[in-house]
Amino acid sequence: QVQLVESGGGLVQAGGSLRLSCAASRTSISINAAKWYRQAPGKQRELVAFITTVGNTNYADSVKGRFTVSRDNDKNTVYLQMNSLKPEDTAVYYCNADLKYAGTWYGGTWGQGTQVTVSS
Repeated sequence: QVQLVESGGGLVQAGGSLRLSCAASRTSISINAAKWYRQAPGKQRELVAFITTVGNTNYADSVKGRFTVSRDNDKNTVYLQMNSLKPEDTAVYYCNADLKYAGTWYGGTWGQGTQVTVSS
C-alpha cells in the first residue's frame, strides 16, 4: 500500500531529545513536500514543520530553534529532530506528504501518528 509510517516517539524528560522518522511504506514511493503536525489532548491539530522536496523548511514559532526537519530522499524518509523538549510538546505527531508511486500522486497522505510524551 501507499502509506507513510511514523516512528521514534516515546517518553522523555523535559530538556531531552527525540528524532521522529516518517518513511514511505515502499522504497519506490517518492515523498514530495512533507509536513509534521501534532495534536495534543483536547487541542486541535497544529502544523509544526514543513520541508520541500529540495530541503527548504519552515517552522511554527513554538518550535523554531528547537526542532529541525530534514530529509533523506535516497531512503524516502523525512525526519523531525526535536531538542529541548518541553511538556507542552506532548502530543501525537503526524507526518503528512504528497507521495508518488507508479506514476500516480497521492496527495495529503497521513501517517498513523507517533506519541511523544515529555514529562516535567
